[in-house]
Amino acid sequence: MNMAFRPATRSEAKPLIGLYAESGCGKTWSALLLARGFAGPEGRIGMIETEGGRGEAYVGRAPVGDYLVRPIRQVFSPQEYGKAISDAEEAKLGALIIDSASHEWEGAGGVLAMAAANDSAGKKGVLVWQQPKIDHQRHFMLRLMQTPIPLVIVCMRAKYPMEQKGAQWVRSQKLDPKQADDILFEMFVHGWIDSEHNFHATKYTLPELASAIENGKPISIESGRALADWARGTPSPRQPDARAADQGEPVNDPTHGAGSPEADQIRDADIALADAAVDGLEALEAVWKPLSPALKRALKAALERRHKPAAEEADAAKARA
Repeated sequence: MNMAFRPATRSEAKPLIGLYAESGCGKTWSALLLARGFAGPEGRIGMIETEGGRGEAYVGRAPVGDYLVRPIRQVFSPQEYGKAISDAEEAKLGALIIDSASHEWEGAGGVLAMAAANDSAGKKGVLVWQQPKIDHQRHFMLRLMQTPIPLVIVCMRAKYPMEQKGAQWVRSQKLDPKQADDILFEMFVHGWIDSEHNFHATKYTLPELASAIENGKPISIESGRALADWARGTPSPRQPDARAADQGEPVNDPTHGAGSPEADQIRDADIALADAAVDGLEALEAVWKPLSPALKRALKAALERRHKPAAEEADAAKARA
């Protein structure tokens, strides 16, 4: 099939939003408010629900009202998520919430479980992670990026990981989503929600998106309406928070400003480091050593916080085998 060039249109840029938080901080309700505002009072919003029915607790509650639910239970494989996204497309939704995507990574039958099963079956090195990562990209990530649903909101559980400082391991001050390291790179906007339900941006792909999902404030119905205005190319009366958009508070994603060649290089290097870490510290060092000084500066925190611990665990697993 030949695809002719045509004028670019904002409506083809489907917003993909990532929300992560510890339990009880309101990510589900925030996602429902954002979806309802985006889809409108009569729009069809749906939820891929993995939390044992907790995502259905808000049905009928103003101003969200009614919404559709497609549960996933027992097996949380990338393939199951892909089937659920197909069902959401058939339902002709105006907005989709995935609550939560963390199960696809760490739940029963998820990516980590698939890798553990490969390890138990005697597979070694890259073969442990190869097929789980392929399935994750093909059935989950690719489906998220290519779905025609106008808005997808990805909710994730989060944790404060342990990090090494000198000879001690201490609790990090940075909240990390429980999902693949590269999932946030694909989001238009992502951030975490605190115990007061305020959204803290860690990435705005475009500065004007800061006027829709505002940094340091709770997500609301108005947030969804402003996001819908942006998606249609309609001017919004809300003004951008220049500090959050341009400087970040906090914007700690190394791909903030994604789309530039520099951001693409950082993203690609970060993914390469994550892939190398599954084979241990020696493989990680082989990827890290030839990086440019600029890339090393941008990825230093990610190396210490994520990649080195993962590589150390991979070496420990080899020693136990």
